[in-house]
Amino acid sequence: MPLPSAHDVALAAERRTAARLLLAHPLVTSTGPHSDTFPLVRRHADWLTQRFQQVFGYRLLVEASYARLFKAGLGPGSGRRLERPSTGTPFSPRTYAYLTLALSVLVTAPEQLLLSQLVADLRAAAVDAGIEITDAGRQAERRTLAAALRQLVDWGVLVETEGHVTAVAEDRAGDALLTVDRDIARAVVAGPLAQSRDGADLVRRAADPGFGGPRTYVRRRLVETPVVHLDDLTDAEREWLRTRQRREAQAFSELLGLEAEIRAEGIALVDADDELTDLHLPGTGTVAQAALLLVGRLVDRLRPEDAGHPAVGGRLVIGVPVPDGLLPAVLDELIEEYGGRGNWQRGHLQDRDGFLAAALDLLVRMRLMAPAGPVRAEGHGLPEGYEETVADGRSVTDVSQARGRARTDSGWILLAAAARYATTVAVKSRTDPPPEAPEESPR
Repeated sequence: MPLPSAHDVALAAERRTAARLLLAHPLVTSTGPHSDTFPLVRRHADWLTQRFQQVFGYRLLVEASYARLFKAGLGPGSGRRLERPSTGTPFSPRTYAYLTLALSVLVTAPEQLLLSQLVADLRAAAVDAGIEITDAGRQAERRTLAAALRQLVDWGVLVETEGHVTAVAEDRAGDALLTVDRDIARAVVAGPLAQSRDGADLVRRAADPGFGGPRTYVRRRLVETPVVHLDDLTDAEREWLRTRQRREAQAFSELLGLEAEIRAEGIALVDADDELTDLHLPGTGTVAQAALLLVGRLVDRLRPEDAGHPAVGGRLVIGVPVPDGLLPAVLDELIEEYGGRGNWQRGHLQDRDGFLAAALDLLVRMRLMAPAGPVRAEGHGLPEGYEETVADGRSVTDVSQARGRARTDSGWILLAAAARYATTVAVKSRTDPPPEAPEESPR
């Protein structure tokens, strides 16, 4: 086989860069923070459109001023939440309500309008939708509205021509003139709103891979989540992945530069450049530090003794139940050891229940822990009429009770991927000779 030419290598690199950008930032504008890479998206629009459709069943829309990758959902509990950039606080249901109401107004708004008019139209839309806004004068409520409008600015739906949308959160900040991009406003929503009965139905319908079936869903799951455990998949999905995992690993490496780590319990796609994630562990901040220490302690204490490989007759262990009371006890130990000298935030130390909840939330999103309960392999969260079983009855990996034989639908499960964060200690004998000093080399 002839080696690829320099032109082919450069072409593949450009396409990979554009695909990675869209995967990490599904809405990219020509004037936004990724404007330097936007020309690559435009240059390879046809190829990207075809590949995203073939591989993931995603629709890509590329216009002169923006590109929008319409991703599909993954079902209940798999959403990627919005956060306030300044604090990292997740959007509340109220913030999402304001965001949705603002979009409903902006898709038909004039090219320019005052901030005060947008707020008035938003409140009128809330009345039409039967959403009660009774605390519009409160400071906290105004900040919530400002956070929603700030998100629209970040997306490029709104441009602050004069003034700022944060004026809505201030008592005497005056008004602001906003420029509206109606095309981007219409492109924000990706889910099938018209066909959905309610929010839960929208989540289920968005996760339906359509004609791609198990193939499309598994690929989406691999690329959109930190790790895929086998009981995150139905029988048909596990069978498809088992027979193609090496081939898929090569395809993901070529398309996105991701390397597959394949284990008996599941698969993770690893990004050496650490660009395609919105979560970081290890990470900075009190919660991330505590979460890393917490999961390390849990792995040391709960590592299963009889974990075997199912290919040689062993029982597949994907997770182990966490005994009642262990989580707060371990957190107390960590606070005692690291709380003072680690400069952990006083607010977290004073609210230990909230602190534990925040650390567990990060570990759940990293797929290192999970609340006990039904899983996808048991039919949880599947869209109506979705293919669940292997067509010809072929055997697949047994994942029944793989999260603990005594599992109940309450409490917590420590998942197999958590072992990646176990503490390792190298013990060196005092009698061993010291290592030789390396020879110095010229700079």
